[in-house]
Amino acid sequence: MITQSTLSFLRGLKSTNTRAWFEEHRSEYQDAYGEVIGLTAELLREVCAFDPEVAASGLDPKNCIMRIYRDVRFSKDKSPYKTNFFVFVNRGGRRSPFGGYYVHIGPEGESFAGGGVYMPESEALGCLRAEISGHFTEWHSILSAETFRSEFPEGVLPSGLLKRQPKGYESSDPALEYLKYKGYYTQRFFGDAEVTTPEFAGKLAALFRSVQPMVDFLNRSLGG
Repeated sequence: MITQSTLSFLRGLKSTNTRAWFEEHRSEYQDAYGEVIGLTAELLREVCAFDPEVAASGLDPKNCIMRIYRDVRFSKDKSPYKTNFFVFVNRGGRRSPFGGYYVHIGPEGESFAGGGVYMPESEALGCLRAEISGHFTEWHSILSAETFRSEFPEGVLPSGLLKRQPKGYESSDPALEYLKYKGYYTQRFFGDAEVTTPEFAGKLAALFRSVQPMVDFLNRSLGG
């Protein structure tokens, strides 16, 4: 379970993002990390119960959590740490190209969760577009499902958009709106009060179940 202590640590890190501050509060980080490990382990149990591909991957909870240390080599922002915890559960592990389920934990209403494929490589994106164009009726049916629309009123979101249809597709393609997407993901935000309740993991599990058909559809084009 995520507690207010974890959100307080992230709030402090956000306001004073320095190595000195982090070292002074390392014990708080370790406690917060432990809570995220616990949440991830619970989510893995839930996801493995309905997604056999994830279950077969034998994921370690620690390997589903992104490092808190930022890569600042090519960034103008030299802040050394991320100010959130990010968990990604998918087939083959977070370094594989497959879509999956994620939760971002941050203070002050910055927490969100969803599923999909965010900013895929160009070859993978081509496969995703071909799958959507070739099976648009199925794609549309998945996004129109009542449970999906209930959990994600905004529908599927793009991680970037083309201005025109991609090469090889006609402007008359029924799937044109989605073919311009550079990625396919869903997102639902949670307030701090929701994140710190015992029911949070269960809410995430229900959210992940609702997006599984979309994740399965996308992964099918990637060899899943």
